[in-house]
Amino acid sequence: MAHCHPHPARYDRAFGIGIALNLILVAGESITGLLVGSLALLADAGHNLSDVLALALAWGAARLALRKPTRTHTYGLRRVTILSSFTSAVLLVAAMGAIAWHAAQRFTNPLPVDNGPVILVAGIGAVINTATALLFSRGHKSDLNIRGAFLHMLADAGISAGVVVGSLIALLTGWLWIDPLLSLSIVALVLLGTWPLLRESANLTVDAVPRHIDIGAIRGALLARTGVAEIHDLHVWAMSTTDTALTVHLIMPEPPRSDQFLQHTIDSLREHFGIHHATIQIERQRCRHDRCEPRP
Repeated sequence: MAHCHPHPARYDRAFGIGIALNLILVAGESITGLLVGSLALLADAGHNLSDVLALALAWGAARLALRKPTRTHTYGLRRVTILSSFTSAVLLVAAMGAIAWHAAQRFTNPLPVDNGPVILVAGIGAVINTATALLFSRGHKSDLNIRGAFLHMLADAGISAGVVVGSLIALLTGWLWIDPLLSLSIVALVLLGTWPLLRESANLTVDAVPRHIDIGAIRGALLARTGVAEIHDLHVWAMSTTDTALTVHLIMPEPPRSDQFLQHTIDSLREHFGIHHATIQIERQRCRHDRCEPRP
């Protein structure tokens, strides 16, 4: 047996800056929205507040993942990053639902708005959210938890940009239906981008094989190892948003006399499949129902 896993990436600075900037943005949008009567700006402030919560969840999960294993948590707390990414996706879907409902109401009950301050504040919001998203751009492809934070910030930037464009068009034309139309378009795009995150994080919470793992290829690679006649009880699951674990039983009628075979096999799993925590059991014959049977 061998155990190996990488240290989780740390984004303390990115999370700290992102939360601080978005709290300032929420305060600015709320005050401006109340003063000029912009429901769209207030809705965007509410959405930004939900994203502050999502960032805090992701940050907390990343910090908890660094804790060492204990007697009661023998794997540590790395799995909370999966729960965080799932919660982040659910929050984003809920926020989009609220914005879609608000936009539908605006179609039937359009209200005039002082668009000048709205354009200014929403424009600042688009810049802040884009800058925050860029802080997480490096890790959003390899870490599902970071991807949740990245998508939240990217969605915020898009929504703020939509508020700017809608308010500008409404200012120039007087068409009050532009704002809800753009809002619904942005909601559709955000949901399209969020669905893979929601599906993948939900799968990982129930120990599904991670999307990037080809379990058939792993089975073939193990069976191709010299001396392996059969394999069984092959399991692959995510320990966190960055760590993948594997357990397997290898039937070897003539087991190796040293640990070199195990080390080479584990190194190969890590190099070719990204398995960072492998546990391998070698058996001379297959055991069923508490008794060992010779291999057919």
